[in-house]
Amino acid sequence: MAARPTWKGYLKISLVNIPIKVFPATDPGATLSFNQLHAECQTRIQQKRWCPKCEREVPNTDIVKGYEFEKGRYVVVSEEDIEKVHVESTRIINLEKFTDDTAIDPIYLERPYYLAPDGEVAKEAFAVIREGMKGKAGIGKVALYGREYLVKVQPRERGLIMYTLRHANEIRSMEAIDELSGLPDKVKPSEVKLAQQVIGTFEGEVDFESYRDDYQVGLREIIDAKIEGREIVAPEVEAPPKVVNLMEALRKSLDSISASKKKSAALGAADRKVERMAPKRRARA
Repeated sequence: MAARPTWKGYLKISLVNIPIKVFPATDPGATLSFNQLHAECQTRIQQKRWCPKCEREVPNTDIVKGYEFEKGRYVVVSEEDIEKVHVESTRIINLEKFTDDTAIDPIYLERPYYLAPDGEVAKEAFAVIREGMKGKAGIGKVALYGREYLVKVQPRERGLIMYTLRHANEIRSMEAIDELSGLPDKVKPSEVKLAQQVIGTFEGEVDFESYRDDYQVGLREIIDAKIEGREIVAPEVEAPPKVVNLMEALRKSLDSISASKKKSAALGAADRKVERMAPKRRARA
């Protein structure tokens, strides 16, 4: 099923304006979701809009937006009022500043979107800008879902990817975490060296395709079992042992990794030996 755009407008860099479409880069349907049911009859619960003053249900046609400017006092804001807010970002993503694509701290990144050209005429200009932006990220603004976001735009594969960004006042300082205040200022170099050795044995390229959401898989198995009327047996989960001696734990980790690698190497050698012998056996036959 083809993806549907959630926003249409223009990507602007100086005097260049490119018609674009914005698509969500993530799929919310990939995660299991649940409905609320009445436990007695397993009927889906309805969320009704109730007015406590009039003591009756209110249809959607009678609901308006209100802003509370004083305690218990509201001003009604209609859709016509909202449409009067004309800022450039409602139709244009104006990239005003460029930086290295790795310069933005990941803590500011919020939600990803794909950008694509809108129409045949826009494709060439889009491709040129994408190539020109390699290694760089543009910072601008866009109005989505009733608010204006700061965004980061950078090349990705054949298109562009846009991240909405959190503002600085939305980022909580780590100084607010009391549990971090008592950390030691100095640690033992020997322990750090051993920790680096353990970490180094796990270094390598990350392949996200090889990872799966085991929790979702387990949840699906439970749902399937309940549908089929099978008994669900919960596996025992052992709590990880507490680290009493850090150096001892690190040494045991290295020994375990070394033994695992030797076992894998031995199995690999045995498999290769079987492969070499297999053709000879066929020749004798």
